[in-house]
Amino acid sequence: MFKSGDMVVYGGTGVCRVIGIRIPDFANKAGREYYELEPVYESGTIYAPVDNENIAMRYVMDRDKANEMIDMIPDIQVEEFRERSTQKLSEHYKEKLKNQDCKELFRVIISTHEKKERAEAANRKFGQIDKKFMKKAENLLYGELAVALEIDRKDVYAYIMHRIHQNK
Repeated sequence: MFKSGDMVVYGGTGVCRVIGIRIPDFANKAGREYYELEPVYESGTIYAPVDNENIAMRYVMDRDKANEMIDMIPDIQVEEFRERSTQKLSEHYKEKLKNQDCKELFRVIISTHEKKERAEAANRKFGQIDKKFMKKAENLLYGELAVALEIDRKDVYAYIMHRIHQNK
């Protein structure tokens, strides 16, 4: 069980701070406990049932794990997913992002960046679905890495590139 002050990754929102555990007014009759979450990179408050196992929620990785993940990037194998159906393409990306597995997020980011580069080299447009999920994966992963590494989210890409080049 998470406690007040914990930093967690929650669903498609990304990094949140646990404000507390309580029974909010809207759940008073049921007596169900909720985590009160404050998103780090968005405004608002999220109430997540403590006993809900359908939405992925886990602790933010620590600095060592973040660096370990970054060091694995050159060895990550990616396969570009091509699909004409926007619905199937969306479903593919949603499946990859739903558990916030960092390695899968890296795969989505790398494969969509490669897809974008190929499209631009061929003077074609980069697909909107690919663009949307590339941005979503970057926001989720870079947000978590920023918190783990205690740096600004806008500096994560430069940090990753520096670390990769340093380790060559």
